[in-house]
Amino acid sequence: MNTMIIPDIENVNITSFAAMPSPEQLHLSLPLSEAAFACVMQGREALRNILDRSDKRLFVVVGPCSIHDPVAGLDYARRLRALQEKVADTMLLVMRVYFEKPRTTTGWKGYINDPDLDDSFRVDVGMHKARRFLLDVCELGLPTATEALDPISPQYLGDLIAWTAIGARTTESQTHREMSSGLSTPVGFKNGTDGDIGIAVNAVLSVAHPHSFLGINEHGNVAIVRTRGNAYGHVVLRGGGNRPNYDSVSVAIAEQALQRAKLPANLVVDCSHANSYKNPELQPLVMADVVSQILHGNRSLVGVMIESNLVGGNQPIPQDLSQLKYGCSITDGCIDWDTTEKMLLDAAQQLRSRP
Repeated sequence: MNTMIIPDIENVNITSFAAMPSPEQLHLSLPLSEAAFACVMQGREALRNILDRSDKRLFVVVGPCSIHDPVAGLDYARRLRALQEKVADTMLLVMRVYFEKPRTTTGWKGYINDPDLDDSFRVDVGMHKARRFLLDVCELGLPTATEALDPISPQYLGDLIAWTAIGARTTESQTHREMSSGLSTPVGFKNGTDGDIGIAVNAVLSVAHPHSFLGINEHGNVAIVRTRGNAYGHVVLRGGGNRPNYDSVSVAIAEQALQRAKLPANLVVDCSHANSYKNPELQPLVMADVVSQILHGNRSLVGVMIESNLVGGNQPIPQDLSQLKYGCSITDGCIDWDTTEKMLLDAAQQLRSRP
């Protein structure tokens, strides 16, 4: 029989495949507790009620730009849980728990991808630690929010999330719209990095409809995923194109776009990113403007997002990880805890006078 040498035709640039536990296996090793279950369900219901206008509170997604140290993260969560008691009449606090970081070129991709901060990419370890952290936060009675970046991750962690964001780089992605149509949480779609809100409006329209796509099931098997559609998609204004879009004129333009699309006028303002010109110290000014608009009668502004940590600013990842500053971001800069607390207490006090 003639033989011929066949050159490599697939996986040409793949160096290896490493096995992952299935979502079912991870759930069995870190099961959802009664306290965590109650927290997630109550958080989701409260968020839906805010979006449906049966709850007039403002929801606030607040926390570190990204989680890299679970000890500092839980320290933050305990403080935020205590603060929730002081503002619960006017605001619903949801802790920002971001494990995946989109990158324009290169950089640390987040706690799931690289939990040891050393480019070892132990995704299996990172997924386990991420689920453990979410359980700990939910068991405090504090609902959580995250950005859905990898379409496989929700099968591992989705039962511990109350609110989901789709980032500016992925709002236009069909993969992320399909995934969002099946998520169990309300989903906020950010406007594009150029400031275009049209892609976010289109995303909200898209996810409200059923979709079918390739994904994985709880056993880790490839499956055709069929969804019913998600009725709680909404737009997040994060600025872009070198200008903010939280001002009353920009908000009115966004309201008109939603009205034309026959969508509910639900808007969330991201106080960070282009809305603060990537200067974390300007976030309180953005929040104050949003609260002022609400007090002057605006009814479309239902939530805000804040990047906050124990220590303000950010830091590079050092070669010697023991030199990391406790409670300080290793991605985008954040406001510190004292600023966060004052910002939210001041806003709560003002919102108590809303009509």
